[in-house]
Amino acid sequence: MKFGTKAIHAGLEPDSATGAIMTPIYQTSTYVQDGIGNHKGFEYSRTGNPTRHALESNLAAIENGKYGACFGSGLAAIDCVIKMLNPGDEVISTNDLYGGSYRIFKTIFEKYGIKFHFVDMLDIENISNVINDKTKLIWVETPTNPMMNIIDIEAVSKIAKSNHTLLAVDNTFATPYLQTPLDLGADIVMHSVTKYLGGHSDVVMGALVCNDDKIAEEMYRIQNSSGAVTAPMDSFLVLRGIKTLHVRLQRHCENGEKIAQWLNDHPKVDKVYWPGFETHTNHDVAKRQMRGFGGMISFTLKGNQIEEAKQIVKQTHLFSLAESLGGVESLIGHPATMTHASIPKEEREKSGVVDSLIRLSVGIEDADDLIADLDKAMS
Repeated sequence: MKFGTKAIHAGLEPDSATGAIMTPIYQTSTYVQDGIGNHKGFEYSRTGNPTRHALESNLAAIENGKYGACFGSGLAAIDCVIKMLNPGDEVISTNDLYGGSYRIFKTIFEKYGIKFHFVDMLDIENISNVINDKTKLIWVETPTNPMMNIIDIEAVSKIAKSNHTLLAVDNTFATPYLQTPLDLGADIVMHSVTKYLGGHSDVVMGALVCNDDKIAEEMYRIQNSSGAVTAPMDSFLVLRGIKTLHVRLQRHCENGEKIAQWLNDHPKVDKVYWPGFETHTNHDVAKRQMRGFGGMISFTLKGNQIEEAKQIVKQTHLFSLAESLGGVESLIGHPATMTHASIPKEEREKSGVVDSLIRLSVGIEDADDLIADLDKAMS
C-alpha cells in the first residue's frame, strides 16, 4: 500500500455501530463492563480510548511500525523514552537539537543520575569516541532543529546495534512521508505531532512508534502509569490532519525549494541551511534516506546583527512570528531568543545557532506571495 493510501485508510475502519466513515470522538472517561473484567476492550480512557487507539494504529502504519503510542505533547513522548532508562545510564545526543529536548535532558533527568553527552553527529566517529558500556540510548534528530543538519541514521544504527544500545530518532521535521527511520535501523521513532502530522496548528501532542515487542510493552506501561495521554478530540483532529499529510508535504517541499533558492541569491543573506542544496553538509545522505527535503529553512544575515534579525521577523505579514512549525500557514522565528533560549549562548553558538539566525516554517500558501513578503521585510 502506497503512503497516500495508508495515510487515509491504514489502521482505520468505519464505525461498527453506525457506519460513520470518520472515527467517532469517544469523549468518555470510563466504560461500562458487563461483569468484572468483562468489557469491550476499554476500561478507562487513560489506559485506552477508541479514538486515540485508532490514531495510534494509523501512526504506526505510516511509520512502517507495529506499535504506536500518543502523548499529551512531544516532550511527554520524550519523557517516556528516557523513563525506560535507569540511574547510571548514559545517553548520547546530537549537539544540535530542539531546545526543549535539551532542557528536559539537562534539567529534569540529569538530576536522577542519567548522564547526557552532546556530540556533533555529522561525523559519526564522535559517537564512537564517547560510547561505553553504560550507554543505553542514542538520541538523533534529523534534520536537526534549527541547523537542518542531516545525520546518517543507518550508520548510527550500526554503531548502536554493535554496542547493544537503543536508537531513537526524532522524525518531526521529516515526517514519515519523507523519512521512515525504523526502516533504517532505528528502534524508536518520536514525533511532535503538534507539527506536520497535525498540520493545522490546533493540537499539542507527541507520539512514539516502534516494532519491538518488549519496547512496546514498556512504552505502554509508562504511558498508562505516567498518564500523559492525549485527549479524544485532539486524536480526532490529528486523524483528520494525517489524511492530507502527503499532499501538504508535497507543497511544503515545493515552496521550501523556491524560497531556499531565493534566499540563497539575496544580498543580505550570509548562509542558507536547507538539505536540498548540493553544497549542504551530508546532502548525499539526505538524498539517500529522505524522499524530499522539506519546508524547514534557516538562514543567517551578513554581519550577524541580532537587531536586524529581530526587525525582519517582526516585519513579515504572511510569515507569522510564532513558536512551533509544520502548519499550513508559514511561520518565522528567531531561535536564539525563542525555541533555543534555554540553551546557554556558548553551547548554542557552537552548533551554529548565532544571533542573526532566522528559522522559517514554509507553509502551503502561494510561494510567490511568501517570497514577496520576505522581500518586503528584508528591504
